Amino acid sequence: MLLAGDVGATKTKLALYDVSGDLRKPRNMQTFQGQDYRSLTEVLRNYLKNSKEKISAACFGIAGPVVNGHVKMVNLNWEIDSVELCSEFALQAAWLINDLKAVANSILLLRSSELHSINKGRPEPRGAIAVIAPGTGVGIGYLTWAAGRYQAYATEGGHANFAPASALQDELLDFLRGKYSQVALEHVCSGLGLPNVYEFFKSTGRAEEPGWLAQVLAAAEDATPVIVEHALAAKPGSEICQLTLQVFVEVLGAASGNLALTLGATGGVYLGGGIPPRILPAFERYSFMDAFLEKIGYRDYLARFPVHVILNPESALLGAADYGRQQLQHPEGV
Repeated sequence: MLLAGDVGATKTKLALYDVSGDLRKPRNMQTFQGQDYRSLTEVLRNYLKNSKEKISAACFGIAGPVVNGHVKMVNLNWEIDSVELCSEFALQAAWLINDLKAVANSILLLRSSELHSINKGRPEPRGAIAVIAPGTGVGIGYLTWAAGRYQAYATEGGHANFAPASALQDELLDFLRGKYSQVALEHVCSGLGLPNVYEFFKSTGRAEEPGWLAQVLAAAEDATPVIVEHALAAKPGSEICQLTLQVFVEVLGAASGNLALTLGATGGVYLGGGIPPRILPAFERYSFMDAFLEKIGYRDYLARFPVHVILNPESALLGAADYGRQQLQHPEGV
């Protein structure tokens, strides 16, 4: 049995997999809120305390850069070490991979019903594939064809500088420079970033915050779902939420187009993370593809690139399980 995990800044999902069986049939899938635990080790002790399964290895997709089997998470105060996990839980092996490498690794396993197409395009066989995933933060990964198969890779591109694509976004950048020494894409295009955009509209007087909305936000533990919910409902009085979500979609579209050009992602661009599946109507309403295609001289070229939203909420978990299985079946490397 293989233990696989999707370790995010907000929550951790765990499940067990029979590596000789169907990875779409996990056992004992559970979700844990990260803020309730001091470490992944503590989460695993809780998860395994009543388990009778014999676990030989583990693979975790983690929201943070992996260096020599060690991760210091960026948006959660956890440090994770593969050697320590092996010792603590008597594992033969434990692999730590970036969560975007896990998501990228899942893409070839996804069914058509697990994808929502924004642009069908004309995918190039064996073309590079890009992945951008706004959730609590924003992650970026990709796949390239080599040695007869696709290989998945992760980046920390979500922490690269935010590149404004309009006069309004220029003003947003100036506003956020008063809050951050370096304004990253993640500070705008993520669950952490949406409240920043909302505050920009509110503080600069570009949109009014009605009293009822201020009360709802004050009572909420997390402002992001409130902003998204009222933006999608598009009821009178929610204009500030609608403007916030519009900027989010436009920035995501422009960043996705930048990524597609940078990687030459003729195999497609995939939007993962927790936010895109929740805002599907917003992609058309706020012209995601216009922002994606708005590259001088390259509109027709980019129009050929497929763009899909990943609907499977366990894609990172599936990708981590598949990576662990690959390592167990091909210990010499894949």
